[in-house]
Amino acid sequence: MGSAKTALLLTTAYNFEERHMSYVCMKPATDTREGDSVIRSRIGIERKCRWIFRETDLYALAKELYREHNGLIDWFLIDEAQFLSEAQVDQLSRIVDDFGSNVICYGLRTDFQSHLFEGSRRLFEIADTIDEIKSTCNCGHKTIINARIDANGDFVEEGAQVEIGGDDRYVAVCRKCWRNKRIEQAARGVLPLMFENDDAPEGIDVIEPQS
Repeated sequence: MGSAKTALLLTTAYNFEERHMSYVCMKPATDTREGDSVIRSRIGIERKCRWIFRETDLYALAKELYREHNGLIDWFLIDEAQFLSEAQVDQLSRIVDDFGSNVICYGLRTDFQSHLFEGSRRLFEIADTIDEIKSTCNCGHKTIINARIDANGDFVEEGAQVEIGGDDRYVAVCRKCWRNKRIEQAARGVLPLMFENDDAPEGIDVIEPQS
C-alpha cells in the first residue's frame, strides 16, 4: 500500500491508449470500495474496468473479449491481483502462452499478518517477471507489512484475511517498525504475549496474559 501501484496501472493504460494499443483493465469484485466498475487511484484518476468474480474463468472471458474486439487484445491490466484465485492466475498464464497477449498484474504481496495471498503466491510461482514497486515507511526503510489497525492506531493480529479498507484500516510499515509496534502493544497488554521471558528484547518487560 502507498506505492501508487493503481496510479501506475492507470498511467500505463493511458500510454497504451495514446499509442493506439488495445487493452482491457480488470479487477476482482472483492474490492468494492468504489461501488462501481472503475479502477480509481488516490490521486483522483480513474478508468472503467471489468469485474472479475470468484467464479470468472479468465481464459473464457479473454476469448469472449477477442470476439468483441474482432481480434486479439494486446494487454490485460489487472488491479488488486492478490484477490485472484490460483486457478485464475493459471488462466492468465494460458492467455499469454496460447494467444500471445500480455498480462500485467498489480497487487499486494502479503496480508496484514505477513502471509502471502493466494493470488500473489501463484504469481510468484509462475510469473515471467516480477517487479517490486517500493514505498517508504515513516522511519525511512522500505515497507514490507501492510498492517491492519484499529480505531486507536494499534495493530490488529486476528481476523479474516480479506477486509477491504483504506488509510483508516491499514498502514504500510517496515518489518522492524512492525515488530517494535507489536512489542510495545504486548507490553501494554494490547496483544498476546509474543516472547518467552528469556527471549524478550532488552528493555521490554514481558506481561503474562491473564487467565
